[in-house]
Amino acid sequence: MSTLVLDQAQVEQLLTMPECIELMEETLVALARDELYQPLRSVVRPPGADGFMGLMPAHRGGETPAFGLKVVCIFPGNPARGLDAHQGAVVLFDGETGEVRAIVNASAITAIRTAAVSAVATRALARGDAQTLAILGAGVQAKSHLEAMRALHDWERIVVWSRTREHAEQLGVEVAETAEEALRAADVVCTTTTSREPVVHRAWLKQGAHVNAVGSSIPTTRELDTATMADAALFVDRRESTLNEAGDYLFPAGEGAIGPEHIRAELGEVLAGSAEGRRSPDELTVFKSLGLAVEDLGCAQFLLRRARELGRGTEVEF
Repeated sequence: MSTLVLDQAQVEQLLTMPECIELMEETLVALARDELYQPLRSVVRPPGADGFMGLMPAHRGGETPAFGLKVVCIFPGNPARGLDAHQGAVVLFDGETGEVRAIVNASAITAIRTAAVSAVATRALARGDAQTLAILGAGVQAKSHLEAMRALHDWERIVVWSRTREHAEQLGVEVAETAEEALRAADVVCTTTTSREPVVHRAWLKQGAHVNAVGSSIPTTRELDTATMADAALFVDRRESTLNEAGDYLFPAGEGAIGPEHIRAELGEVLAGSAEGRRSPDELTVFKSLGLAVEDLGCAQFLLRRARELGRGTEVEF
């Protein structure tokens, strides 16, 4: 059996944002129904290294069983080099034989599926009359989130803030001078920064706002302050991951402001109808996104089918 190899450009061509939004909703519902296996990721942090490596495995059973493994190196200094901070590959294994079916560029999958999941969360949790979108950050994920949010909704106003104004100006939307200015009128917020300290403060958020907290995926950084997390109805992609990996949760938990019971539901549970979502128009909702290997697995399986249907990619004997 040959192995399909897909580079970044091929992934971006084959995995459209509207299709990925629907694919991620299906994936999260399947996870909530225990049709997918999602263990915690492993992180390799060599002393003195500039970056670290994450190993993210997942499994799907059923009629098309498969194992997936995303191996990604994260180098925070990459954006200054003009590179995505995430570099790696998603490896798709046959669930019956273990053969390597595909090797797919991980940067492209990560950018697309992360924003697609935020779109799914926004559709499920934000107010139906949301008109103003704010994006904090202006890197790869900010661009991807702008695409995803536009695929979801025809926004009346979109505001972006970045510490580097010229980066924000490249997105072609309204640019705020400060994070507070961007947030004051926002109905939906996407945080896509590399900040180690909060860039979102509770006092800056309007009544009934929805926040997709995306940028921090490790225990030692956060984008949301303690008051925001304490006041919000909190939704997560995976409870176990949040309790072990999310600085946005772990910092306020360490301060005694919240605990595990503060997590109302996993997003997939809301989508599957087994848990309650937003309870009132005035409620502040937060979706804490860490990114899950089952999302990468779902994308890799989709890409394998689509690429072979269209004759794309490179087939190699592996």
